[in-house]
Amino acid sequence: MSSLPHPMAHAQPVPLEDELGDVLEKAMSCAGLTPETLAARSGVPVSAILDAIDYRPELGPVECGRLAAALGLNEVGLCALASGRYPLPDSEGLPFRVWPLRMAHGIGVVNAYIVAGDEGGKGLLFDTGPSAAALESGWPREVQEIGGIFITHIEAEHAGGLCGAVGRFGVSDALIPAGASAQAGRPMGEGETLSAGGLEVTAFRTPGHCAMHNCYHVRSTALPSARSLLVSGDLVFAGSAGGPYFCQRQLRAHLRRVLLAVPPDTVVAPGHGPMTTAGNELRYNPFVP
Repeated sequence: MSSLPHPMAHAQPVPLEDELGDVLEKAMSCAGLTPETLAARSGVPVSAILDAIDYRPELGPVECGRLAAALGLNEVGLCALASGRYPLPDSEGLPFRVWPLRMAHGIGVVNAYIVAGDEGGKGLLFDTGPSAAALESGWPREVQEIGGIFITHIEAEHAGGLCGAVGRFGVSDALIPAGASAQAGRPMGEGETLSAGGLEVTAFRTPGHCAMHNCYHVRSTALPSARSLLVSGDLVFAGSAGGPYFCQRQLRAHLRRVLLAVPPDTVVAPGHGPMTTAGNELRYNPFVP
């Protein structure tokens, strides 16, 4: 099988989920710092920190370096965010097709993904968006059957459409993180693998954003050494990470663990924002110092 064109290859660029201020807020929460205590620790004026949080950043490389040191962040990535030049690598060259489904939820956008091993086979659905209607609104016409559903975590914006998708496609395999509870689905734990439609899906257990969270590594069974896909949910975004609502220590530990566990050219498909790669995030993500 040759590499297939990405269905979104000519779409408009997708903005980052988090700006500099969002990253600083998350990092301050992780470190237990207020803007005032961060200013005292870093030597950056509190007014400049508050401006950045309020989406009016005017921080130069020196200030970003001080903030990165005080917060334990990747200085290069933080400076790239501050300058509006965070790098986004290509997501081409996968040996299967990927359809990102971007759905409005509240004031933001949430992602789900369809992955199909070949043009005639059934697809696999990763997350289901906030509702069946939202999922239906962006559904690609060329995908008529789904052979399995994989949920990264049970939050309304990521799993609200689960029951509707199970009913519509008559899916017998709906996989959810081990320990999670949902009206439909059976548990899939660390290291478990499922093969369907020319694809092999392996689960990583990645608590941190919430207590029960999975990432899914997707490979071609015909070309196991070809470029692969990591559906990362709210563990890692391009240039940021999910909020550490359960445990910030576990979130950052699993973020690094999972990015190192897959090949550097693995395409990362996050729950919010644009696609990136494992190698790119290891090099630039502010939360991977």
